[in-house]
Order: sequence, then structure tokens, then C-alpha cells
Amino acid sequence: MAHYLAELYTPKPAWLDLSDAERQEFLAAIGSAMPILASLGVEALALGKVDQTKLHAAPQTFFAVWRCPDDAALDALVSGIAQSGWHDYFETINAGGEATDLVGHIAQLGEAAQR
Repeated sequence: MAHYLAELYTPKPAWLDLSDAERQEFLAAIGSAMPILASLGVEALALGKVDQTKLHAAPQTFFAVWRCPDDAALDALVSGIAQSGWHDYFETINAGGEATDLVGHIAQLGEAAQR
């Protein structure tokens, strides 16, 4: 079963203090690492700004959803993000793990209630 990572993130003051050129340099370095992740089967499924008009919207500014073929690729993604210096510039919350279908998730929810 595939593994997924959902990220929610907001720029820190350190990001806002960078010049445009410094931001572009950092983002170019992030972009240059993408082929390595792609070779592991990591896919960026969706990236964007959080729509604050939606009910129960997260307070973070941006989101990213990634698909990975296995736990090792998910670990490589999370490690690569950390090694890039991303967390110096963005306050990030991660939710990741192995996916299941609706029936499997309903079972997980039921098991959580038994604890």
C-alpha cells in the first residue's frame, strides 16, 4: 500500500527576512533535489495555499500532499526536507503514514475508540 505525507507550513520570520535572490537560491536548491526523490517514486500530488474560507481550515498558510511507494521513500522525503534547511524557514506540521481504504480506516477509527 502507498504511503502519504501531508504537510502544513507557514513562513517563519527567517524566510520573510531573506531577500528575493536568497529565496530564489533556496527554492532552486529544493527543485534540484526533486529528481532524486522522483527516482525513489516520490510524487508531489498537490501543493498550494490553504483556503482560509473553508470550514475548519488549518491556520497554516500552505499545504503539500506527497505519495511514496513505501515507508523507506517516505522516510527519505521527510529526511530530505529536514536536511534542506526547510524547517529553518517554515514552521511545519507533518502527517504521514501508510494509506488504507475507507473500510480499513473505519476499522482503525473503531480500534482507536477501544483504547
